[in-house]
Amino acid sequence: MDNIDKQLLNIIQRGFPICSQPYQQLADELGTSEEEIIEKIAKLKEEGIIRRLGGIFDSKKLGYKSTLCAIKVPQEKIQEVKEVINSYKGVTHNYLREHNYNMWFTLIVPGAEAIDDVLAEMRRETGIDDIINLPAVNFFKINVNFDLNEV
Repeated sequence: MDNIDKQLLNIIQRGFPICSQPYQQLADELGTSEEEIIEKIAKLKEEGIIRRLGGIFDSKKLGYKSTLCAIKVPQEKIQEVKEVINSYKGVTHNYLREHNYNMWFTLIVPGAEAIDDVLAEMRRETGIDDIINLPAVNFFKINVNFDLNEV
């Protein structure tokens, strides 16, 4: 990754230009061409450094509710349960951990009642009743920016 890649990532993680020619605006800011910016972003996506390029919305302001969930999954059912959990479009993250509750995921759905409905459906589909629902009481931080000049 060269210096322009790092500068580009520093800029776009804070905000992507909302204008008729965003790649040209980035190019002007970085002293390069629009074509080079497009190529660099495509390469960074191909390498998996950029997972997606898109808007981030405040789900609470849109009427959605979120929760952190944990489930006790027998070792032999991890793959099957992972596929069931990941099939829900409201699941944004899913992690395997070394703990009794060994699978942890976040769920964002429209309305608090929908959380209970989705978790009940997951219990039926997985055959596992032991799913705990840990809704946030307060949000203290929900953002991160990586300074790639430090790498």
